[in-house]
Order: sequence, then C-alpha cells, then structure tokens
Amino acid sequence: MIEFSSVTSDGGREINEDRLNTIKLDDNHFCFIVADGLGGHGMGDIASTIAVENAEDVFRSFCDNDDVVEQIFESVQKRVLYEQKHRRTRFSIKTTLAVVAVTNSVIHMGHIGDTRIYCFKGGVIKSRTLDHSVPQMLVSMGKITEDQIRNHPDRNRLLRVIGEEWEGAGYQLAESVSVNDVSEILICSDGFWELIKEEDMSKLIKESENAEEWLASMTEIVKAAGKPLNEKADNYSAIAIMIRQ
Repeated sequence: MIEFSSVTSDGGREINEDRLNTIKLDDNHFCFIVADGLGGHGMGDIASTIAVENAEDVFRSFCDNDDVVEQIFESVQKRVLYEQKHRRTRFSIKTTLAVVAVTNSVIHMGHIGDTRIYCFKGGVIKSRTLDHSVPQMLVSMGKITEDQIRNHPDRNRLLRVIGEEWEGAGYQLAESVSVNDVSEILICSDGFWELIKEEDMSKLIKESENAEEWLASMTEIVKAAGKPLNEKADNYSAIAIMIRQ
C-alpha cells in the first residue's frame, strides 16, 4: 500500500513558483513530481507549471516503461526550450525538477537542480539526491561540509536546470529499487529542506502513523524556522510518501 500527502506554500512571498503533482493511476502506478521555478530569471511559475503538466502527460502515456522517468526529463526539457523560443525569453522559463515513479513495485527516480529526493527505510535515511549547485560542488571538492550547504551564500546558484542547454543528459537518474527496499520517501524543494534537518525528518517518521502526519509535523518545523525570515522566506513544497507492505 502506498499513501502520500503533499503541501505547497508561497512561504510569505507574493508568488509561489513551486508546483507539484501526485498521480495515482491504479494500485500499481504512481508518479510524484516537484518543480521549483527559478524566480531570479522571471517566469519561474510558468516553467514549473509546464514541467509538472508535461511530466504527467508523459507518465500517463508511458507508465509501464522502465525508462519513463528518463522520458519525462527529455520531454520536459524539449517543451521548456520550445516555450523559451516561442515566447522569445531565452534567459527565462527555467526550473528544477524531481520525479519519483512507482510502477509495478519498482521505484524509479530522477532529478535536476536542488529539489531533493530522500529515501528512508523504517525512518533510517538510506540516500538523498545530490544537488546540482555550487555548494554541493564545494562539498565534493572537500571545501565545505554537508551541514554548511544550508547557509552557504551561494546556495541558490544552480549548475544544471531544466531550460538550460545540456551537454549530454543534464538530469540525474537514481538506480531503480524495489518497494521492499524503501519505506518512506520525501520529495521537496529547497525552501523546505533548507529549514529542516535530516535527523528531524527521520525522528518524525518514527512518531507518525501515516504520510499525512509525517508531512504535517515536518511542515510545522519549516514554518517555524521560516517565520523570522519574513518576506525572505522561500516558497516551499513537499510530497511525503509511505510504503506499507
């Protein structure tokens, strides 16, 4: 059984440029999508909307294909680049994108940018996607630690996003896993994960009876941490998924 809950908020800003979608075709086909439009380039809400809507279309058409997540990223990139050309906005309409597709008990995942996917087993973190960002690059170079990403002055500088021309595949696909290997998944934009630590995510899994409770508890922490920021608080979005055997 797969249960899920989602939240999205402007976080105190005038426009929410995050978009998300949860799709259940039947008990064997699910797709979860989070996109965070790049506000600094303008039209971030348009970019994230295009990404989420196009991703759903692709999933509905190719949900049984093992490469459905790859197809989603390729299709969304083509669509966004087309919109840039059509609207004559070469430097606008850009977004991050994270996708989790569960098809016939296999979990397929992919991301681009700094929208993250966390995987847990019984509340113990098993993996998380690595951001395509300047701070994550500095971590890989050994110049800063993981804990320093959240408050790094360049944390919003992204190296790869939907809407930038790629050399090869700009997105990153995770190794597919069985639903038996993962029991909780969190997909969230940076406005969410920047304000809650991984140990709190894990702790709250163990205290929650379902995905809705888990997400609500995490969201309270995010909201409380964002209050002092006022208008500087970012949009935030998240999808919490629990897989029960």
